[in-house]
Amino acid sequence: MDNLKNLIHLFVTVFLSTFASLLVNPTIADVTMEAICPGKNECSLALYLTGFQQAVAGLGSVVMTPLIGKLSDAYGRKLLLTIPLTLGSLPLVILALNRTSTSFYVYFALKTISSMVSDGGLICLSLSCLADNVSEGKRVSAFGLLSGVISAGTVCGTLAARLLSPTQIFQVAAVISVLAAVYMRVFLQETPRHINALEQPILKLETETNETDNETMKKTEGTKGSFLQDVIHMLKSSTTLSLATAISFFNGLSEAGVQAFLMYYLKARFQFRKDQFADIWLITYIGATLSNMLLMPILGPILGEETLLSVGLFAGFLNMLFYSIAWSPWVPYVSSVLGTFLFLTSPSVRCIISKQVGPCEQGIAQGCILGIASLANVVSPLTFSPLSALFLSNKAPFHFPGFSILCLGLSWLIGFILSIMIKIAPRFSRDRNKVCTLA
Repeated sequence: MDNLKNLIHLFVTVFLSTFASLLVNPTIADVTMEAICPGKNECSLALYLTGFQQAVAGLGSVVMTPLIGKLSDAYGRKLLLTIPLTLGSLPLVILALNRTSTSFYVYFALKTISSMVSDGGLICLSLSCLADNVSEGKRVSAFGLLSGVISAGTVCGTLAARLLSPTQIFQVAAVISVLAAVYMRVFLQETPRHINALEQPILKLETETNETDNETMKKTEGTKGSFLQDVIHMLKSSTTLSLATAISFFNGLSEAGVQAFLMYYLKARFQFRKDQFADIWLITYIGATLSNMLLMPILGPILGEETLLSVGLFAGFLNMLFYSIAWSPWVPYVSSVLGTFLFLTSPSVRCIISKQVGPCEQGIAQGCILGIASLANVVSPLTFSPLSALFLSNKAPFHFPGFSILCLGLSWLIGFILSIMIKIAPRFSRDRNKVCTLA
């Protein structure tokens, strides 16, 4: 019962945080264009700045997310959750107070810095907290529910953005973001992480077998092991983890591109604005909520997370293919329905990863994989910002405005090919009879 209450508090925290951050998503393209290129529907500088922000934030996340995960293994999830929740609220407060060009650039700088910690940190710690409270046999359903909560927060935030004015959007987002941090500190309880005495973890924080027992215990508390060695050891520990890491990268590459460039593509191609963007996100994330909260808990235990992973990746490829060749404004609306299956990808790969490591290593494992995915936030803008700007301009080598969007789809197709190479392993729950002590 205590675990159930804790999961509910975790889900509420994630919902509030997601609601606040995604509330501003449909309007941020308009705000950026108004600050940088007022009165224009096409602006290469906006694309480059957005790409730069993602690249810097992604580069920081590559280091910060695994580090936050490892620290949470040693010091607890609740303490570390405070950091991304607090940092994530600061940029929203800036635009809630003022939306001048100067305020936008302050927001831009704070958002770039805070995203290094908040974007991957919240998901990493939430997944680790779930793994602390849920047995392996039920983990695919739990991870699906977490993704469903994120999607539900996105749906509610996007619907609210459809109804609110731009000024009200940032004010409400700032208040809800602060509320998420306060709620977490008040209600979420730290829980012990149980391990099986016979279980052999992948990540070895003990270094020498001839050390004394006291010295070994200090090592296992997680702050004195070699961080880089832990990461490398985990990635090389099994073929499944190596494939999951590669899939996470290609999935992150596509997701980063969609977040950065899809709205600008639709704005240039069909003159979409805030309301049209909100409609697209609503359709997409309503489907994502249904798939994560209904399809994944039902089909996950039957088909396995490996099959669901392949379905999600192939749906992502088809989604981008239809976007890239869209010939009418209604095509993106129809294509967004594929989001119902696309959003099976992330919880599936995270569940696979979670089952490959021990209970005391969930934080660093999830952080490491999210860090690898964050590397895509560096590669994607460097690759697709110039490509998008080129094919949306009059200097394109051939007329295909959606060429960069198609390339994002090909990244998902590569991930799909890798996913069918993952062998379906037996799934079972391990008993937990020891507790991972906190530093």
